[in-house]
Amino acid sequence: MIEAAAARLDGHARRTPMLSSPLLDDLAGRRVLVKAECLQHTGSFKFRGAWNAITALRPQGVVAFSSGNHAQGVAWAARLTGIPAVIVMPADAPRVKIDNTRALGAEVVLYDRAGEDRDAIGARLARARGLTLIKPFDMAEVIAGQGTCGLEIAEQAAQAGVTAADVLVCCGGGGLTSGIALALEARAPGLRVRPAEPEGFDDVARSLAAGALQSNARLSGSICDAIVTPQAGALTWPIIARLCGPGAVVSEDQALKAMALAHDRLKIVLEPGGAVALAAALFLPQPGDAVITVATGGNVDRAMMARALSA
Repeated sequence: MIEAAAARLDGHARRTPMLSSPLLDDLAGRRVLVKAECLQHTGSFKFRGAWNAITALRPQGVVAFSSGNHAQGVAWAARLTGIPAVIVMPADAPRVKIDNTRALGAEVVLYDRAGEDRDAIGARLARARGLTLIKPFDMAEVIAGQGTCGLEIAEQAAQAGVTAADVLVCCGGGGLTSGIALALEARAPGLRVRPAEPEGFDDVARSLAAGALQSNARLSGSICDAIVTPQAGALTWPIIARLCGPGAVVSEDQALKAMALAHDRLKIVLEPGGAVALAAALFLPQPGDAVITVATGGNVDRAMMARALSA
């Protein structure tokens, strides 16, 4: 399915670069290779899964729920394929993500993250309007689309002479984490995926440590909104449990510092949730001579970016 997704995405998704900086290498004490998915269409990896799901299923219209990155990926993929999109977004999502989703042509329905069930809202809209639900992570076509990032990592790491390393991936529900892990299992078995999460929302790290699925006590309250989810999915968790190494957990301050360093040293813009993997690579002990990290998204508002740059 990942190979089929790569064929569908060919000519539509960007092949994002693998970046490096000698100053980041010095800070981390090893080579740091950064897969810049923040340069993907709509500013995050989410376009991969959205495009693959929509072009594979060929729906008449779609509904999705998202704090912003999946929303924009689905909105743009729907617009390109000429179908309507309704996006259910939390009212506390960053304004830039809400505005961008509307600007891409989608209808936005806001909900209270703490008091309403987004799954129920999405299911109701799907039934009422005859729309196909494109889930943000727990959907085979979405996982396969995200897995195409792993195919690129395998090729780019080999070109860089890296055949054994940890691959740190910003992790919410686990669609990207599980997709990359499946791709690397087949194409680069010396590369091991490790999920990276913010403190207080580290359900996947705790699940891996416990050997059983754990959930987050809170569903809001982190600047890393892009990767705040209740728990990993029914499809993603078994893949993560089988293939991934221990989780890495970083503080919000470390995520902000990683944003500033990415801006200064790599010349890319990251949002907090898209910077946690880089933060783990730079500020947490890592094994080996090299580490690969996925910079998953760059949809950050100006106030948050200013906060990162001044921290």
